[in-house]
Amino acid sequence: MPVVHLLDYVAGNVRSLANAIEKVGYSIEWITKPADIEKAPTLILPGVGHFGHCLTQFTEGGYLEPIRKHIEAGKPFLGICVGLQALFEGSEECPNVAGLSLIPERLIRFDDRNKSVPHIGWNSAKVARTGHTNKRSFYGLQDRSKYYYVHSYAAPYRSGVLEAAGWTVATAKYGDEHFVGAIGRRNVLATQFHPEKSGAAGLRLLKAFLEGHEWGSLLHTMQAEPDQGLTRRVIACLDVRTNDHGDLVVTKGDQYDVREKAGTAATGLVRNLGKPVDMARKYYEQGADEITFLNITSFRNCPLADLPMLEVLRRTAESVFVPLTIGGGIRATTDSDGSEVSALDVATMYFKSGADKVSIGSDAVVAALDFYTNGKRLSGQTAIESISAAYGNQAVVVSVDPKRVYVRSASDTAHTSIQTTNHGPAGERFCWYQCTVRGGRESADMDVQQLVQAVEAMGAGEILLNCIDKDGSNTGFDIELVREVKRCVKIPVIASSGAGTPAHFAEVFQNTGTDAALGAGMFHRGEHTVKDVKDHLLDRGLLVRELE
Repeated sequence: MPVVHLLDYVAGNVRSLANAIEKVGYSIEWITKPADIEKAPTLILPGVGHFGHCLTQFTEGGYLEPIRKHIEAGKPFLGICVGLQALFEGSEECPNVAGLSLIPERLIRFDDRNKSVPHIGWNSAKVARTGHTNKRSFYGLQDRSKYYYVHSYAAPYRSGVLEAAGWTVATAKYGDEHFVGAIGRRNVLATQFHPEKSGAAGLRLLKAFLEGHEWGSLLHTMQAEPDQGLTRRVIACLDVRTNDHGDLVVTKGDQYDVREKAGTAATGLVRNLGKPVDMARKYYEQGADEITFLNITSFRNCPLADLPMLEVLRRTAESVFVPLTIGGGIRATTDSDGSEVSALDVATMYFKSGADKVSIGSDAVVAALDFYTNGKRLSGQTAIESISAAYGNQAVVVSVDPKRVYVRSASDTAHTSIQTTNHGPAGERFCWYQCTVRGGRESADMDVQQLVQAVEAMGAGEILLNCIDKDGSNTGFDIELVREVKRCVKIPVIASSGAGTPAHFAEVFQNTGTDAALGAGMFHRGEHTVKDVKDHLLDRGLLVRELE
């Protein structure tokens, strides 16, 4: 099996990239010291997180000059995400840190006045079809394909400027901003998106690069200009816990109760809907844009290195090439041998096992309460802050579990309330959303607006917005809740809880500004597939990633 060299400098989830490279027929040799680069015929530089942090690591580790020499020698080079950004002169993210300056342009932050930042999800990478590029595919890129992006800073695209310097450029559009999605010249290819997380489309690019196929045929000749822009993400969520026999299973609750109801043969037992790895693979094959695992079992006496969810991630990442999120237990803890382990170290274990994002729940509420107690001052010590500082805010999701508290008027509570069309049991016309912890079993003196604004300030990159009142109801998302949270934050929001039909997904996308929507029980029970949802969204004129 031919060999490709991969530089690992603790760049988040490199396991999935290694799996993707092996999937297309190549083996990996790891670059562990600068001298290894000189011996590498083909070099891949991945990157996740802060531009300044990554480039400083390259420099301090002695890698920057060997990378430059590798490129100057004409040997194949692929940069991914920050690996692309490293080719530029610099970035607004850290103005005092220089890049390789192979491209004399600077990266800027997306304008968040009319859209969510980070830019997270599936978007285009379209090469201008002029001259020699007409009806040809650049490293397997296809006009109608979508690729997975996750970043806050990008290289603005100005027509013809980079092309005049010999670069071939594939662009994407986010809101009204055009930016560089991929760029290549001679031996160099770089992508802002993650090919290892872009399904079949990403694997096709990796294979073309490794085989040296710069130009190929377009798979489809488009009669009309394909839609550019960010698609509506459809996420499959798997609640994972041990059942009464000690097996790790996917389950689903009704208002967080995962045990079978009275009157069934399995009354009182944990609801068993399937095996985690098998179900994740099934949803990937149906076209899920992301897979989220929520670990709702506590493995108190298990050494951290042996946690069952680490193996679930490792096995899933071998065959599922879309983003994976893991939630549950991402906190500072004491290992079974008595050693103290930080939340950052716990997250690192999950990233190395195949996770792209970690989800933090109850601990985020505790951190937010402290944030307000301390006059909205950041401590720098929370799990959110430490993980986002190391891996970027796009790697941190905060899972929020609010419930409605009805009041007769807004003046009846000190918390932020809304006037609701879904009146309370005594006809109340107002409600506020109270945050909960411990799987909804305990309430906090905090409203959802306070929580999401606090965690955004700490460095969270995304909100997973659950709703206890809607959980397991199959009656649709809480539109008023989603709309209210989107009003409060600039970061992306994932709507969760209540989905029972494909129409519920269309409803939440059309009536709120939500960036993604998540389903669980309707998929697990086989009532609808991910493809059913996407077909329905397409019929309603909504842009989605189509399965390849």
